[in-house]
Amino acid sequence: MIICVEDEQNICELEVYTLQSVGFEAKGCGSGKELFSELENNVPQLILLDIMLPDEDGLSILRRLRSDARYANIPVIMATAKGMEFDKVKGLDAGADDYIAKPFGMLEMVSRVRAVLRRCNNDKSQEQLLTYGELSVNTASHTVVVAGENIVLTLKEYELLKKFLYNPGIVFSRDKLLLEIWGYEFSGETRTVDVHIRTLRQKLGVAGEYIETIRGVGYRLSGK
Repeated sequence: MIICVEDEQNICELEVYTLQSVGFEAKGCGSGKELFSELENNVPQLILLDIMLPDEDGLSILRRLRSDARYANIPVIMATAKGMEFDKVKGLDAGADDYIAKPFGMLEMVSRVRAVLRRCNNDKSQEQLLTYGELSVNTASHTVVVAGENIVLTLKEYELLKKFLYNPGIVFSRDKLLLEIWGYEFSGETRTVDVHIRTLRQKLGVAGEYIETIRGVGYRLSGK
């Protein structure tokens, strides 16, 4: 199921109708309160989240989702005001998987939903345990363990970690990580990569030192 969080009823109904017409199960929520009430009963495949909402803004809702182990790995597409670069950057830094600028066409919305779901689901059928020093990742259950302790990561942090684990010793530039993890070029705005790497290192604790900064180039997994 896909949840569309949009307070303008006619837009929300159109989003839900469009998604249903192409085969998705979809439901609309008009506020953050409605969303979290729905999440108590149903965990969706993806959330389409508007930034401008009446009770709580979308960025605050996104941070709550990413800080809750039950919902941290749900893919989220942020709907931002057209031309609001600041909103796009803040959304990606807070853990959004993609953004779409309003007003947007329904075909573009469906395309972005499908693209994010493909990126998130393409490894689910491959059960594999990746280990590196004190760190282990089960790619089937999406669990991360450091020194015997379970670590909760956002989806983008998890994908970054997996990229490094599959390619130990390989240096990735910030632009390459943006393209391969976020799925598109982001106008040279690489700060979001640095933010995600920083929070990933913090969450990994003693294993955070495995991710090395290569000055002037990017990052690599090393230092075991």
